[in-house]
Amino acid sequence: MNNAFRRAVPQYINQEFDGRQRVVIENVSPEIDGGKYPAKTVEGQCFFVEADIFVDGADTITAELCFRTLGSTGWQCSLMEQQGNDRWQGSITVGLPGRYEYTVKARVDHFQTWKKGLSKKIDAGQDVSLDLQIGALYIDEGVKRAGAADAAKLTLFASRTRSSDAGEAIAAALDVQLAILMERYPDNAHASLYDKVLALTVEQKKAGCSTWYELFPRSWGSEPGKHGNFNDCRRQLPMIAGMGFDVLYLPPIHPIGYTKRKGKNNALVAAPGEPGSCWAIGNRDGGHKAVHPELGTLEDFTAFVTEAEKYGISVALDIAFQCSPDHPYVIEHPQWFTWRPDGTVQFAENPPKRYEDILPINFESADWQNLWIELKSIFLFWIGTGVKIFRVDNPHTKAFPFWEWAISSIREEYPDTVFLAEAFTRPKLMARLAKVGYSQSYSYFTWRNTKQELQDYMIDLTSAPLKHFMRANFWPNTPDILHEELQSGDRVKFIIRLVLAATLSSNYGMYGPAYELCEHLPVGEGKEEYLDSEKYEIRQWDLDRPGNIRAEITRINRIRKENSALQQTCDITFVRIEASPGLEHNQLMAYVKRSEDGSNIILTVVNLDQSGKQAGWLRFPLELFGLSHLHPFKVEDLLNGLSYNWSGEWNYVEVNPWNMPAHIFRVLLA
Repeated sequence: MNNAFRRAVPQYINQEFDGRQRVVIENVSPEIDGGKYPAKTVEGQCFFVEADIFVDGADTITAELCFRTLGSTGWQCSLMEQQGNDRWQGSITVGLPGRYEYTVKARVDHFQTWKKGLSKKIDAGQDVSLDLQIGALYIDEGVKRAGAADAAKLTLFASRTRSSDAGEAIAAALDVQLAILMERYPDNAHASLYDKVLALTVEQKKAGCSTWYELFPRSWGSEPGKHGNFNDCRRQLPMIAGMGFDVLYLPPIHPIGYTKRKGKNNALVAAPGEPGSCWAIGNRDGGHKAVHPELGTLEDFTAFVTEAEKYGISVALDIAFQCSPDHPYVIEHPQWFTWRPDGTVQFAENPPKRYEDILPINFESADWQNLWIELKSIFLFWIGTGVKIFRVDNPHTKAFPFWEWAISSIREEYPDTVFLAEAFTRPKLMARLAKVGYSQSYSYFTWRNTKQELQDYMIDLTSAPLKHFMRANFWPNTPDILHEELQSGDRVKFIIRLVLAATLSSNYGMYGPAYELCEHLPVGEGKEEYLDSEKYEIRQWDLDRPGNIRAEITRINRIRKENSALQQTCDITFVRIEASPGLEHNQLMAYVKRSEDGSNIILTVVNLDQSGKQAGWLRFPLELFGLSHLHPFKVEDLLNGLSYNWSGEWNYVEVNPWNMPAHIFRVLLA
């Protein structure tokens, strides 16, 4: 090729530029930051790709989505379909967790272009004898590309297309079997290939749909006041599984530091015997690869993980890259920390707050490579005990390049590993963590309380590009966050937030048993922390305390498990409810979700006002399902078992919070 041309034209993947490649492929979606980061999906799901594809003139295009495992040389290709306005879409059902690649290929389909033109001329009554001869030449070329058996069939079609009997020739040219054979052996000589090969991360199913329960093991001792252990927690597994949770998240299980240990309610000085914060990791008994002695042994933990799996529960472990001043790293690797001019080590600060019981790690250390290797080895150590899911504490305060390297290299060996980012931080930081590999992210759900706030936030999360790489995990509470909406102690409000978290997002969690017992007292006015927080003391819980919402949690989790529409987040449509004609209801919120195959449709209606009954007229979007506005259908309330016959697009709804502050309807359109 002339060097001037080589400089002036784009260089395509795995092929020399050829000016006869006329098809244009652009605006491929998903494509994250120009292909720098992978898109995400989960095993067994359909992965959809769209692109703008067009050609000069009126030739027919055939476009394909090409897909392969990373490292493979051959592509699996499936046909894409036109969506209108030169937008095309293709999909492929992905397999096991791992790393994959995809791109788009398109070509001018001269045979189909010829066939369409032939049909039009025949319909117009024109002479097509010469056109049939042209078509026979296209078939001859197909013979050269075909295997022996199909080549023989195509040779016969070419012969029949050249028949002097016009009727026979036309019948052969328009034969469906001929079209199938020609599609099987396409002419890719001048096909265009998108100029990037894009990455895709396929994760295990719980990355896409999971139900989390947070539990402090030390509060589950067999006797009041006694430090709980893993064997005590094993006895709680039937209860947790029975409530419908499939991920059990444990805060740090490591030895706790003594220096500057925090006391009850975050007191700066601990009283004798107080256990301290389990996030102040490390003492003479070990660091991030050790188990707190009062919790048991490493063997006890491994047995606990194995036992949980029998109940369908994955144990998620907290990884907090910070150290107590007593952590072995401080002595063995002082270069990993920041030292002040007076010779003391820098503790964590968020002025005016001081956290003298923990030391941040210095990611600008000159010994950063060994630091990275050691931190990654912590994940590998716990993976060796059977842990596949990690909740990572404050990842936005650690170097993004570290996460990109660590998560990618861990997944090379353990592709079914799931990482949840505990990062209540600025949106761009949260998005970056998702791009560099985090499977899920904590979210702003806790602080989205009005109808407009919730709808706007969901639209943001489920729109491109965010939906292609970030999965929000909705938590109505955490040990650190008791939102003011829950501080009234109103049982109904706890149920409202539960329904919203569990039906808006396919991933949600709660800190228990504080949530199901409707714990609501803050440590002080204007504070979001719990009074008598388990972060700093051992608690005893009366699980059968009057007013608990365990039955409601169990029912809602069962509904999630039985309805695939709720096992995804992005296919959601908000539905209009009017308090009076033309006036949008600001206390009733409704939304429709449907499963990937369209067979399961769930309509959720939530009363955001816990103090009184609300009613209105709901417009069900029949147009989404290709139905007329007069179409009758049935809705079955999965919360109370009652069914209702609805007709047309507008139907009356009423939600009495003293009975149940929501309806979760299964919609039966047939």
